[in-house]
Amino acid sequence: MKIPKLKIGDLVLDLPIIQGGMGVKVSGASLASAVANLGAVGVIASVGLALERSSSKEEDAEAVFAEIKKARTLTKGVLGVNIMVALSNYEDHVRAGVEAGVDLIISGAGLPLKLPQYVGDSKVKLLPIVSSAKAARIICEYWHRKYQRIPDAMVVEGPLAGGHLGFSFKEIAHPERFLLERLTKEVIEVIKPYEREYGQKIPVIAAGGIYTGEDIARFLKIGAAGVQMGTRFVATEECDVDIRFKQAYLKAKKEDVVIIRSPVGMPGRVIRNRFVEEVERGEKKPFRCDYRCLIPCEPKKVPYCIAYALLNAQKGDLDNGFAFAGANVWRVDRIVPVKGLMEELIKELSLSLKDIS
Repeated sequence: MKIPKLKIGDLVLDLPIIQGGMGVKVSGASLASAVANLGAVGVIASVGLALERSSSKEEDAEAVFAEIKKARTLTKGVLGVNIMVALSNYEDHVRAGVEAGVDLIISGAGLPLKLPQYVGDSKVKLLPIVSSAKAARIICEYWHRKYQRIPDAMVVEGPLAGGHLGFSFKEIAHPERFLLERLTKEVIEVIKPYEREYGQKIPVIAAGGIYTGEDIARFLKIGAAGVQMGTRFVATEECDVDIRFKQAYLKAKKEDVVIIRSPVGMPGRVIRNRFVEEVERGEKKPFRCDYRCLIPCEPKKVPYCIAYALLNAQKGDLDNGFAFAGANVWRVDRIVPVKGLMEELIKELSLSLKDIS
């Protein structure tokens, strides 16, 4: 069964898959380029790339530029960068991405209302991340009125995703009320007037809890143009993390996957470990803040620095940090090359599409 291509403006992908952007330094040039080389979208996460070596926001943005350039030497495929709206130097990261020649910018952790202003007349594609049809409508209407443009695609992220989540603790306690299938259909409906107005398709990308090729087929069937997947790509040989981080995925049981309150006030899905248990008991982890990287963070009030906790985990020091992960991380049972993962997903997707037809 022929797999449908993912079209985002004039970009045409052989596979309807976007690799999720995962910080801090989880999805860097190695992983993103490996994915892009296989016909999907490889994504670098901009947050925390200079955390170890920089004490300035200027150097932080330079690290984003350098990582994208590094990836570009490894692939001619489609590269994206995930940039959080909550970053205190959000605009600098966007401009660095544009200058480095990235193909698309994926942006969530807040509403990227000013994103078109920061990219100017660049041809870079813009993909907001939303968790509701309301958010999709707000972005489309604002961009329409302010910039006379609409998103090039829209990522809809459900409550089963890893990392920081766009839902309240109360909502996450009842994920059945916010099924990704329903959210995807609602966003598809709410963007239709803007597609008609501009004579332009806004592909909808489903994200959060998607694990198999069968899952991908299910979302294509209901109208999504593609999917975004993060957790599966962590358990690959090319992922930019220490082997001990990957082993935490392999060892995780279903009951180990928990929701915590991030120091920045947002819910986050993590793999429980000793560090998580200590902070849940109220223990504080002293740290020095070189610069306030996230707008919602108040360094003098928070019990620990989430950026350094994630960096420590990325380096394999899970005694002093923790791993973000999606709800299905407990299903991961082996580390494979990106090519092997993609072949598995393609096989499952092809069979599922054949069954659907």
